Amino acid sequence: MRYLDALAANPILLAPMAGVADAPFRAINKRFGAGLTCSEMISAKGLHYDQGRNRSHRLLRLAPEEIPAVVQLFGSDPQLMADQAAAVAELMGDTILAIDINMGCPVPKVVNKGDGSALMKTPDLAAEIVAAMRTTLDVCGRSDLVVTAKIRKGWSPQSLNAVQFAQNLQAAGAAAITVHGRTADQFYRGSSDRDSIAAVKAALTIPVIASGDAFSAEDCFSIMQQTGADAVMVARGAYGNPWIFQRAAAILAGESGPSLPPEPSLQQRLAMLREHAQMVVDWYDDPHLARMRKHAAWYVARRPAAAIFRQRLHSISTLEQLDQLIEDYLEQQG
Repeated sequence: MRYLDALAANPILLAPMAGVADAPFRAINKRFGAGLTCSEMISAKGLHYDQGRNRSHRLLRLAPEEIPAVVQLFGSDPQLMADQAAAVAELMGDTILAIDINMGCPVPKVVNKGDGSALMKTPDLAAEIVAAMRTTLDVCGRSDLVVTAKIRKGWSPQSLNAVQFAQNLQAAGAAAITVHGRTADQFYRGSSDRDSIAAVKAALTIPVIASGDAFSAEDCFSIMQQTGADAVMVARGAYGNPWIFQRAAAILAGESGPSLPPEPSLQQRLAMLREHAQMVVDWYDDPHLARMRKHAAWYVARRPAAAIFRQRLHSISTLEQLDQLIEDYLEQQG
């Protein structure tokens, strides 16, 4: 399968992140060596009702640099999920290798509808969704398009069911499982439990992707070593830091010390910030930079006078103003 080949070729993946991992962000990280990228999570119900294809469907747009990629859907109605998987397969063609099911999002507005990580509480329904999507894709001639799922280690400390849950999804036809080593009620607090990921890996025959706390290239390596996972997914570690993928690939290749790609200089970070901003303006055909402010802050995080830089970001809205901010910041840093 093309998906499994891609996973084996580059096991350092970019995580789907709502409100963050849009097409410009994914394109940049792909350029710096990310493996498969994935769309932001998309509501199957939203796609169904988006008859004009100008709302939810916009999230299906891929940057040319990231093709082929993965699309992530969320929902809890097996028939609707299957129908939208078929529709996405027809619309996207060979530009995607997999449709991932979000069974890990802990956000209340998602969970309260029975979607996302709420499915960890209804394992039979979760397996039914995978089976329905797999059957529908086979019937419509897309056996090549795999179904995967992203889960958590459980709903709560009293319900740590990731192993059995993942086994059920595998039996239903899932081709790979991503495991975030936190419970749903943790959100992103505390630490990711690598042992829970290792337990799922030991119980499955399909690939397992580790998620959670991959903040550095060294983290990526140690997570794969400790869990035995087939791949690792980088989320917050890629905020303002596409260089993480270059360094992670080098470490996996056995490089160390001076042979590793160097950490980027401040000038390189700011140049990438500026290019990213231009890509955002071009992609959305919108000269205003509201979408870019959080990314801009991440590029200078933990740098000298970063707090002042972030404060000034709130008052800028154009590329010209960003240029002036960058120029001023560089002068201040000498």
